[in-house]
This record gives sequence, structure tokens and C-alpha cells, in this order.
Amino acid sequence: MIHILALDTTTRAGSTALVANDHVVDERSGDGTRTHALRLPDEILRLASENQCALSDIDLYAVATGPGSFTGLRIGIATIQGLAHVYNRRVVGIPALDALAHAVSGDFPPGAVIAAWMDAHRRDVFAALYRVTAAAPFSRARLIELEGPSVGSAASTLARWRERAAGVPALFVGDGAVLYADEIARQSSDSRVVASPLLAGAIGLLAGDRAAEAIEPSALRPLYVRRADVEISRDEKLGQTAIRQGL
Repeated sequence: MIHILALDTTTRAGSTALVANDHVVDERSGDGTRTHALRLPDEILRLASENQCALSDIDLYAVATGPGSFTGLRIGIATIQGLAHVYNRRVVGIPALDALAHAVSGDFPPGAVIAAWMDAHRRDVFAALYRVTAAAPFSRARLIELEGPSVGSAASTLARWRERAAGVPALFVGDGAVLYADEIARQSSDSRVVASPLLAGAIGLLAGDRAAEAIEPSALRPLYVRRADVEISRDEKLGQTAIRQGL
């Protein structure tokens, strides 16, 4: 039996999951009232112990690589890297938008188009577009990526998809889709919007399918899609300073 411990810290609450032999044994939402840094070790240890699984029994670690909260991503990835290093295990990084689309793809026939939208703040969404195939759920071949991760306003994202003849998807999933449901409805009254499910279970199942692609912990990298607010603010201040100094 192969045990996979999966972690999602792309949102404030996030989630943890234990997966064994293509089955989600346990999946839990995190405590969104506390930071990931304060609660992650306890949540992971409790998940494992309450399922009679020692961390030394974990064969593979999986984590959402982003996009999402910059601080959350760094903490989640560092946590998984640390555990994998201690127990000499390999890791699999899963893009959060992929996990979102895979989590709901089982309810749709081949050919259906799914949009994964996450709230990117600043009135933007992180978005990606997929087409469902007849392949097994949570296999890499289950979804064809029509457009990779991007960031922009809901309106501009929908307009771009129309221009590229992809049309408006049948399903939008994620907190970004819920936040901008009115905009989606204005452009396509037939599209369905669903809230984001917990992602750790989907991440673990996808990691199981991609176990042969597992990497060393140190090779894991976040998928930010855009720069952090603090970097943008810093560059703006530097630019303003340069203007005042006549540089």
C-alpha cells in the first residue's frame, strides 16, 4: 500500500489529506482562523495519528504549488520539503488550478470545458481552461489544458476566451468563480458556477498518478503566476523616488 500525504495552503483555510492506493482515506479543512505557520504541524500530525499512520509510513508527499497566497505557498512548500527531507522521501508538486478542475471533472462527459478560477485579489482571478477527456479520473490524460495559468480581471479573461473561439465554459469552479458569478452570468447564462472543494484529496490522487515524476524536495518550486504585492509596491516607490531625483 502506498501512502501519500497531501497539503494545500493556497487559501487561508487550505486542507490536508491522506491518500492510500488511489483512495482518499481522510481529508480535512484547515482552521482558517489561525495562520498556516501556527497550525500546520499539529494538523498534519493529527491527520496521520488519527488514521494510525506514522509520518515514517508516508511514501510520497504532495503539495499545491500555486497560484495562491504567497505566504501560504511558501509555508506549505517548506513544510512538505522539511518532512520529505527528514524521512528521505520524494515529492510531487501539483498546480492548484489543475487540482480544482480535476476535482470536479468526474461529473462531466468528454468534450466538456471547465474553467478553474481562484480569487487573486486586486479584482483579478487566477484562471486556467481545460477540456475533459474519456481518460480515468485524476490521471494526467483526464484533462487537456486549453489555456495555462493566467491572471487578469474576470471580464478580460472571458473576453479573451471568446476571441480564441474556446467559448464560455460549461462549468466554472473555485472561489474566484463564486466571487464573479454575476460577470459570468452576464456573458453566459448557461454556465454553471460551483464553489471550490477541498483540494488536498485531489492533490494526493494526482500525485499518485504522477508518482514516477516525483522529485527531490529541494527541487520543488512555487507557481506564483504574478509578483507579490510587496515587490510591486517596492518597485513603485523606487520609481517615484527616481522621478523626484530626476534619474
